[in-house]
Amino acid sequence: MERRFRCTACGKCCYGWLPLTVKDALRHARRFPLAVVWTPVRQASKAFAATAKLGLTVRTRDRKQLAIRIAPTAYIPPSFPCPALTADNLCGIQAEKPSRCATMPFFPYRDEADQSDLLVPRPGWACDTSPEAPVVYRDKAIIARTAFALEYGDLLEQAPVLRAYGEALVASAGPLVDTLAKVSLKPGGGHVALSFASLLRHLDTAGKAEIARAQMALLDEYANRVPDDAASAEYRRNYGDWAWEMERLESGRASCRERV
Repeated sequence: MERRFRCTACGKCCYGWLPLTVKDALRHARRFPLAVVWTPVRQASKAFAATAKLGLTVRTRDRKQLAIRIAPTAYIPPSFPCPALTADNLCGIQAEKPSRCATMPFFPYRDEADQSDLLVPRPGWACDTSPEAPVVYRDKAIIARTAFALEYGDLLEQAPVLRAYGEALVASAGPLVDTLAKVSLKPGGGHVALSFASLLRHLDTAGKAEIARAQMALLDEYANRVPDDAASAEYRRNYGDWAWEMERLESGRASCRERV
């Protein structure tokens, strides 16, 4: 079995959240408002093993096991385009775009043999899957795999850091596992979004204060840009809380204020 696929640069997939590697999050901290998104995967899912390898596993109150994908994320409302998208729907940072953009539509939190359905365009997407498009997937293997291998390598490298961060936060934030268990029951799955400051404190990286200042400005900007309506209330609240978290980090003051 083979799949053909080519991006037509329609820009329709360049809206809303974009998962990032830690390297990409730090590189683009002056461009994207950042969050850390925790996504629980139930043990019956085909993605459980791959998620556990790259993330964290926890046990719920009923002794069931969840694998948790922990991903720094460009946290942008679904109606907002990527800030790097040009007026003609092209990437304005092609030479330095995040690895997630280069690898799409493949997804390294799945086994390579479980990628076929990702090559079916979502409603509204204008991707080319015609006989003229190149073959990108055959016999449960990715053909042109350079971008996929680079992203997967970065995810493997950062996994111990994210696992240590995740274990520390689970130990200190009592309701977090209960919340993850609850959202895992949602149809199609769910997420818990936390402040990027909660991860930045755990990273051994230079320039934390500068990153925090840049994030404060971006979070304030997006808080002012989102509509003042019920659908955007969570984004406004998170942007405001997370700007406060970044201010505490930038000034060197400790804080345990996290919204779960």
